[in-house]
Amino acid sequence: MFGLSEQTIPGRRCVWVNGPVIVGAGPSGLAVSACLREQGIPFVVIERADCIASLWQKRTYNRLKLHLPKKFCQLPYLPFPDEYPEYPTKKQFITYLENYANKFDINPHFNECVQSAKYDEQCSIWRVKTLSTRGSIRCETEYMCQMLVVATGENAEGVMPQIEGLHEFTNGEVIHAKDYKSGEKYSQKKVLVVGCGNSGMELSLDLSNHNAKPSMVVRSSVHVLPREILGKSTFDLAVMMMKWLPLRLVDSMLLILAWLMFGNTQKYGIKRPPLGPLQLKNANGKTPVLDIGTLKRIRSGDIKIVPGIKRFHTKSVEFVNGDIQEFDSVVLATGYCSNVPYWLQESELFDKNGFPKRQYSNGWKGRDGLYAAGFTRRGLAGVSADAMKIAQDIGDVWKQELSQIKKECLDACIPPFLK
Repeated sequence: MFGLSEQTIPGRRCVWVNGPVIVGAGPSGLAVSACLREQGIPFVVIERADCIASLWQKRTYNRLKLHLPKKFCQLPYLPFPDEYPEYPTKKQFITYLENYANKFDINPHFNECVQSAKYDEQCSIWRVKTLSTRGSIRCETEYMCQMLVVATGENAEGVMPQIEGLHEFTNGEVIHAKDYKSGEKYSQKKVLVVGCGNSGMELSLDLSNHNAKPSMVVRSSVHVLPREILGKSTFDLAVMMMKWLPLRLVDSMLLILAWLMFGNTQKYGIKRPPLGPLQLKNANGKTPVLDIGTLKRIRSGDIKIVPGIKRFHTKSVEFVNGDIQEFDSVVLATGYCSNVPYWLQESELFDKNGFPKRQYSNGWKGRDGLYAAGFTRRGLAGVSADAMKIAQDIGDVWKQELSQIKKECLDACIPPFLK
C-alpha cells in the first residue's frame, strides 16, 4: 500500500505512486507535502530545478524581503523563528523553507521536468511523464497515480512583453526581473525599468540606492499603499477592519490614510484605479504596491516616472507622449505567469492561462483526484489554506480506501457459514 512500485522498460521508467504526485517543490508543494506527512500519506514531489523554492533561490533580487508580516507567511505546522524580524529577508525565508523540508522529511525528485500530465479514463489514473538529464544521459519517467497536485505556482515563468523594436535595442543589456540580482553594476547608468508593480518599484529603489539613474514606466493605473501605518502592517490593519466593515468602506479608509502619508500620487505620474485596492484585488488579482521607500525617491527626482513605451530603437526608447530618451540598460519588471497550460492536459479545473476557473474558496479541487495549490492570488497565506484543504480531502479519500480494503480482507477471511 505504501511506497513506490517501479518497473524499467527499455528507454524509460514506469513508477506507480501509492499516493499523490506533487508537481513543484516551492512553498506550495512543500506545504501540501507537510500536511500529507502529518496524516501518514505517502507522496512523491517532482521538481524541475535542482533545489527547493527555485524561484526564491535563483530568480529573485538580493534585497527582497517578504512584503507581509511573517505571521501571514508561515507554512502549516511550523512558525517562523522568534528571532526573525517582522519582514524576513530572502535568505531567512530560504533557510526557513530548507528547515521545513528537513523537518517533514520532504525529498523531491530534482531535475525532473514534467513534459505532460494526462488523466487516463480507461485505467482511472494520472500519467505524469517527466524528462531528466544527468550529464549526457536522458531519462524518461512515467509516474502513475490516482491523485495529482499542481503546485508549480502563479510565477513559474517570466512574462516577456511584446514591444516594438525591443530586440533592436543593443546599447546595453535587456533582462527580465527574474535575472536581476543587484543594482551594484548599474552605478551611474541610465536604466529603464518597465513595470510599476511591487517588483518594478523595488528594483527602481535598489537601482537608486546603488547610484544608478532609474526611470520607471508607469503605463497603467496602480494603487500604492504604505507597508505600515503608525507602525502597524497595512495588511494586518485591513484584515482587522474587514471583520467589522464592508470592503468598500475599508478601501476608502485605506486610501484616505495613503493620501495623508503620500499626498496626491497623480502629480508624480502615478494614477490610481477607479476600484479600491481590495476590490481590485478580488476582481482581477492585481495586488496593490506596498511602498518601502520608492515614493520618497520619486518625489525627490532620484527615480523618474515615464509613460508607456511606443517602441525601442538601437540606443533609445520612444514613449507614447513623443519623448525619446537614451538608456544604458533595460530591466523588464513585467511580471510572471503560470506554466500549467504547457504540460497539463486538462480543461475543467484550469483555464487557458493556467489558473483555476473557480477562484478562492473553490479553486483548489478539480475532478478525478486533481488539485491546485497556490493559485488563489492570496500569497503565502493562500498557499497554507490550500495545503490544509487538499491534504484533508486526500486524507478522507485515503481513509475510505483503507477501510474498504480492510473490509474486503476481513470478508475474505470469514468462512461462508459464519457470514
